[in-house]
Amino acid sequence: MISLTQKAKYALKALVFLAKEYENGPVLITKVAESEGISRKFLELILLELKNNGVLQSKKGRGGGYWLARPPEDIYLGHIIRIFEGALAPLPCASKRYYRRCEECADEATCEVRAVMLEVKSATLRVLDTTSLRDTLHLGKPLALVDA
Repeated sequence: MISLTQKAKYALKALVFLAKEYENGPVLITKVAESEGISRKFLELILLELKNNGVLQSKKGRGGGYWLARPPEDIYLGHIIRIFEGALAPLPCASKRYYRRCEECADEATCEVRAVMLEVKSATLRVLDTTSLRDTLHLGKPLALVDA
């Protein structure tokens, strides 16, 4: 139910790229931008936000660039999406962190729509909060390659 902004989508793409390069040291922003088809200027803002949230580290100058602050298996998609999107619940009344009561709701305890949206949120969190950057490296590949 969540719809990602371009910023969040590019953040995920950049992080997956950096996960592939994890063992190779700092990566230049130009390399990420060109590889993923992201404007360098826009990517700078995204990477800075990720750095400010402890997801990335960087070094300026010769031999510098960006790299993951933690191993790819310790960075989960739910955390990244929350940085850029906030709540993952489809309705504010179904959110734990960003809860807000719906004005038109007479009784949350018996609201059928809220009950369904809590299930949607739970299913979404089950995927996003258990899928790491490392896991994404195996998604989208033919099954024969994953098992190899």
